[in-house]
Amino acid sequence: MSLLAKFKSLTKETFKNQFIRFILASGANTIFGFLAFSFFIFLGFYYPIAVFFSTICGILFNFQTIGRFVFFSKNNLLIFRFIGVYVVTYLLFTAGVGTLIHFHANAYISGAIMVLPIGITSFLLNKKFVFKK
Repeated sequence: MSLLAKFKSLTKETFKNQFIRFILASGANTIFGFLAFSFFIFLGFYYPIAVFFSTICGILFNFQTIGRFVFFSKNNLLIFRFIGVYVVTYLLFTAGVGTLIHFHANAYISGAIMVLPIGITSFLLNKKFVFKK
């Protein structure tokens, strides 16, 4: 088997894994969110307004990437459940960071510690409650 054939086979197998697709989509979503925020700042929006609009754009973009790429869903009616998961993970992330800060952890470290558990929680909630089959 040639090196190219091995690479194609490995890539195909990797993309069969739903969690790997979720991680890739999350990376793309992060880049999109930052670019949207930067765009609104560039347009002269005050930063809380830029955060607000970039969050709305991010939710819509994330819904499409996670729905289509990760869970192979084109059902746009699931957006309301998706927003519910977003709210839950936001609250969990905020509570987790706040708890760690309460115990004198640095805010940056606290956020970094919470990324993995919140990412896994988001994946599981989306799989079970939003894009369930």
